Amino acid sequence: MKRALFAAAIAALPAVLISAPPAAAQSAQLEQACVAVAKNFLLVPVIKTGIVQSFPELDPPGARLTYSTREDAKPTDFTSEIECEFDKGQPPFSLLRFCISKTCYGPNEQEPENRRRYQEVKALMDRQKK
Repeated sequence: MKRALFAAAIAALPAVLISAPPAAAQSAQLEQACVAVAKNFLLVPVIKTGIVQSFPELDPPGARLTYSTREDAKPTDFTSEIECEFDKGQPPFSLLRFCISKTCYGPNEQEPENRRRYQEVKALMDRQKK
């Protein structure tokens, strides 16, 4: 009996994986903080997001998302990606580091310009907390 149930579960597994929607985000607040980082860095008032994932349980907690700055964005337009890391999983968030595409910005980056962009975005994020 156990083997029959196990076999039935295994047989149904591929259908479940194919038809299952993406996992629900775990922290809308982390996601919104990462969207704010992207808007501040890109100097745009609005961005459209595609796939959004958050990880409040990781150390450090963070989020990553695909985005487009086009107002009439289509699913194929969400090719840019941002990843954000914060000090904790609950607000108020303090930005530790972020990466756009393959370039990272943080307090310990080798490139002075990347450190400076991080400091600018962190200052803007800190102002929003007040």
